[in-house]
Amino acid sequence: MNVTLKQLEYFVALTRHRNFGRAAASVHISQPALSVQIRELEAQLGQPLVERKIRDVALTPFGRTILEHAERVLGEMRALREAARWHDGLSGQLRLGIIPTVAPYILPAALAALRSRDISLDVQVQEAVTARLIDRLRSGALDVALMALPCNKEGMNEVPLFEDRFVLAGTRSRLEALGALRENLRPTELGQNSLMLLEDGHCLTDQALEVCGRGSGHAQINMGASSLATLSRLVEAGFGLTLMPELALRSEALATPNLRLARFADPQPARQIGLVHRKTTNEGKWLQDLAEILTKAGREQIAQANDLVMA
Repeated sequence: MNVTLKQLEYFVALTRHRNFGRAAASVHISQPALSVQIRELEAQLGQPLVERKIRDVALTPFGRTILEHAERVLGEMRALREAARWHDGLSGQLRLGIIPTVAPYILPAALAALRSRDISLDVQVQEAVTARLIDRLRSGALDVALMALPCNKEGMNEVPLFEDRFVLAGTRSRLEALGALRENLRPTELGQNSLMLLEDGHCLTDQALEVCGRGSGHAQINMGASSLATLSRLVEAGFGLTLMPELALRSEALATPNLRLARFADPQPARQIGLVHRKTTNEGKWLQDLAEILTKAGREQIAQANDLVMA
């Protein structure tokens, strides 16, 4: 038997895309070449792996068994390459995923620090919501991802980095209208105030709903903004209140000068920001270096925001 890693890679791509054309494009070969490789793999294994349909493919029972082996073999090979690549620290290429509510605020300083350590380091950043980042980690498209913890996903390790507290954002009149509540401000006691949040799919939205004790179907919940920048401008225009992470305060407050911020009473609501990677990935000096750089960049950004919050 002469099964190659490339054939296993092509087979896994076919199972993900369920279409020869899309699978071929994802691994950068032609559709006929992919079809030939899958047929050769089936010939080597002695049984069909997929049922071919006009616009779709379906795994055979034998194919499902082989898929488990293929993913395990490819995962071990990724771990082997990563162990060799990062034996002495960050080098070569780093594929970093990051959620949208962190990316624009931490990346400038973090990327500058990474490049200052090694100008030849090729950092490829992919910004996406948490669910997509997890999928890309599992497929090997990403080495590591920066997101809010916990992610609680099987096969993943989590490395906590820093705490990012939430503050209440709104116009001066909306915050002053809270009256006595501001003396001991709590996220569960915002009354009938409209709460503006990011669109569904952002972990920040789920966290805000949880700390405020509201469900997504609450009458005073508006989930529609696709970014914190848009959300800040809507709140500045008087459409409601929102929970803003400290990490974003400096950038968004400078862009929206009429936005006002108020801190919650202790214990202040917060999210934990950290790194997530596959358990099969080698945890070496590279991860320690990356964690130190991202932690420093995050804490510095948060520290610069302290004087922007109303007493």
